[in-house]
Amino acid sequence: MDNPKNSPLLALCFFFTSSATNIKFPTSTVTPAAEITATRKADKNGNFKISVTAKNLASADRLVPPQSVYIAWIVTNTEGIRSIGRLTNKNAKTANIETLTPFAFTEIFITAEGQADISHPSGIEISRAKFKK
Repeated sequence: MDNPKNSPLLALCFFFTSSATNIKFPTSTVTPAAEITATRKADKNGNFKISVTAKNLASADRLVPPQSVYIAWIVTNTEGIRSIGRLTNKNAKTANIETLTPFAFTEIFITAEGQADISHPSGIEISRAKFKK
């Protein structure tokens, strides 16, 4: 039989492990009008759901030099830098990506790249932010 005194503690532990953490990226010198935010949330399987939203992000082909895509990257605790995918334009004002990763991470950044299928960042860094541990 469960101890009723432990129930609030278990509920509190669940709240902290399942709650989302939101961050706002600093203003980019490359795309200063962009307002970029990210959310990280751990699921019950130990994976992390990541959502990145960029409002007013200039089209990558308008950069100097012109690029093709924006890619979001995470700096993992054990596996180095990993791509989490390409930001997709929902409309002329918003680009986003939502994905799931098994890697624990505290840092996320966005680059403008000449092609989408790359394994390491090599383009223009747009902005970078850190989640609190």
